[in-house]
Amino acid sequence: MQFGVFTVGDVTLDPTNGRLPSERERIKAMTAIALKAEEVGLDVFATGEHHNPPFVPSSPTTMLGWIAARTERLLLSTSTTLITTNDPVKIAEDYAMLQHLADGRVDLMMGRGNTGPVYPWFGQDIRNGIPLAIENYDLLRRLWREDVVDWKGRFRTPLQAFTSTPRPLDGVPPFVWHGSIRSPEIAEQAAYYGDGFFANHIFWPKEHTQRMVGLYRERFAHYGHGSPDQAIVGLGGQVFMRRNSQDAVREFRPYFDNAPVYGHGPSMEEFTRETPLTVGSPQQVIDRTLGFREYVGDYQRQLFLIDHAGLPLKTVLEQLDLLGEEVVPVLRKEFDSMRPAHVPEAPTHASLLAARDATPADGEQR
Repeated sequence: MQFGVFTVGDVTLDPTNGRLPSERERIKAMTAIALKAEEVGLDVFATGEHHNPPFVPSSPTTMLGWIAARTERLLLSTSTTLITTNDPVKIAEDYAMLQHLADGRVDLMMGRGNTGPVYPWFGQDIRNGIPLAIENYDLLRRLWREDVVDWKGRFRTPLQAFTSTPRPLDGVPPFVWHGSIRSPEIAEQAAYYGDGFFANHIFWPKEHTQRMVGLYRERFAHYGHGSPDQAIVGLGGQVFMRRNSQDAVREFRPYFDNAPVYGHGPSMEEFTRETPLTVGSPQQVIDRTLGFREYVGDYQRQLFLIDHAGLPLKTVLEQLDLLGEEVVPVLRKEFDSMRPAHVPEAPTHASLLAARDATPADGEQR
């Protein structure tokens, strides 16, 4: 099982001192978080993609390429890549290039984002969100799997005898997760292709996540990729820790109360009760996270959001120390001990390459 962190790259006022970091400071902080994630033994760093203030990660491949040059083991991912408003040709080329630079330590999460105005900024109509996600991803898969592509669709100009360059590393495209908070169509899309499904799992109650993951697992089996419990599932999560739970609650409260997304709404106690947000001791985070398995089954990737709402970099790095030293080693051991042998581990470039080489050429799945 893979453990890591994801960031949305928000530039938010620190409510405890009124300080707003510059864009440069926030970008540098994100890269420092990635380096620290590898240092403490985490598996994955993922960055969002946004094209509007107060967010800064408008070019994930630029950031991840910089991180790739300074890390050796860390898997580099996105949370998410905007499949609706990016050109599939550009996605194919950019992430294949990153895959080569990072020696295969790359996968990506496809999504539609959470900012409606991004559609007209990139020449699209938000009313076509789901059809764009379906058509663009179908083209992206072909660009990665076929050396020469002839294609005609609804939302972009046709392609004639087109070859995307560079080709994927070792002829194996990056593994793809389809990320969603609430869209069953995206769970269906992930299941159809046998890709991973990433349930954001940071805003909604567990019953909603259970239904979404259950739908994906059912449809994954329907399309012949394996049994429902062999589907590839990832979850998001939010934590804030101190060794003493009362200290965690007291320190995080002003950040929660003023957070742009959920501040000035439900109380922190209500939010932690109704969603997976955990504010407390490392043991409380361990217990809560292990409980996710009870309603989604065995899963392959757990990413935590720890750097939002104006939290200073020093505090975030302390969170990473706690994750790496006290939380993840226990979670890794416990989850591994409970996972049946027939349930796959999280995909990597090496495992995908091995699977490709073990599959007859005429037995390739769609």
